[in-house]
Amino acid sequence: MPEEVSKAIGKNGVNIRLASQLTGYELDVQREGIVAEDDVELTEFSDEIEAWVIQEFKKIGLDTARSVLEKDVAELLNRTDLEEETIIEVQKILREESED
Repeated sequence: MPEEVSKAIGKNGVNIRLASQLTGYELDVQREGIVAEDDVELTEFSDEIEAWVIQEFKKIGLDTARSVLEKDVAELLNRTDLEEETIIEVQKILREESED
């Protein structure tokens, strides 16, 4: 339920940040099965982005274009086994495709 997700996140993400600090894990909240109208599953970019690269993002819970674009390069470098150039190129592709 959307209201339950809002409670879990807390105002300005305070609950998620606290849970992350207490557990020592970085937590990302995702709404299962819901993709915003202007968001696209990463698998839709399989013509432009290699499958193993998409899989690297999925391993850390990023499965839509918006979820990858919302993260900065440094965080993605830290959380994946991808090179900086690859991350920058993927974000460029996702940005260009979302502008069409």
